[in-house]
Amino acid sequence: MFDAFRRFLSDCSTGDKQPERFAEDDYRLAAAALLVHAAAIDGEISPVARDQLHAVIQRYFELDEEATNELVTKATAAENEAVDLYHFTSLINRSLDEAGRRRIVAMMWEIVYADGRVTEFEDNLLWRAADLLGVSSRERIELRQLVAETRARGGQEG
Repeated sequence: MFDAFRRFLSDCSTGDKQPERFAEDDYRLAAAALLVHAAAIDGEISPVARDQLHAVIQRYFELDEEATNELVTKATAAENEAVDLYHFTSLINRSLDEAGRRRIVAMMWEIVYADGRVTEFEDNLLWRAADLLGVSSRERIELRQLVAETRARGGQEG
């Protein structure tokens, strides 16, 4: 215990350690982990999906390139360690209001539409995540249609 305290004081005095930008209880980390899961649900993240993942996270969370890369890296690690979606959705539910949770579902739709189509695995994931986030089936379908229409027009949602 004293060694940990000593290391903490040493880190503070020498400035070696930066404060974490995305703590474990940061809803952005939980949301980004859901996005990573959506991007990787087909087995691996395609270059198109990776680009879309970065663009969506950067745009919605208003991050610079460095912060976006850090968040994606931490979210990927968190997603790889996760056994279910509940860990992420429960944090998001505690942190965001209904509109914020709908925004997360819209972000997930943007990720799964990156390759222009939605697989049944992706559709099932969105159904489960939306349900856990308290977003109704009607709202989930409306968000899907909105993202699909925006994509068809070549625009960005958000």
